[in-house]
Amino acid sequence: QVQLVESGGGLVQPGGSLRLSCAASGSIFSINAMGWYRQAPGKQRELVADITSGGSTNYADSVKGRFTISRDNAKNTGYLEMNSLSPEDTAVYYCYADIRTIARVYLPTWGPGTQVTVSS
Repeated sequence: QVQLVESGGGLVQPGGSLRLSCAASGSIFSINAMGWYRQAPGKQRELVADITSGGSTNYADSVKGRFTISRDNAKNTGYLEMNSLSPEDTAVYYCYADIRTIARVYLPTWGPGTQVTVSS
């Protein structure tokens, strides 16, 4: 099987920065799209950013110019660089990847999430 594990969340002051990582492991043949979603208390999960295997990116309007998504295909790892953080960015951040296994089966996979709290 395959799994995703996020890291890098935590508490940061307004205006600060964090870098999230998402490591994929298991019987991986390839990874198509990867993305980051977030869910704040009482709100629906929303797309933050995603990136194709070729490196094309897409961002939510609320994070454009502040967040940068990237990936290292050799390491099966994705990243989300977050700058100029505000309290409105407080949420659980989830990594998503469309993984093709060694058995050539596509498995949409989610990580367990990492908490990001922006507060003074």
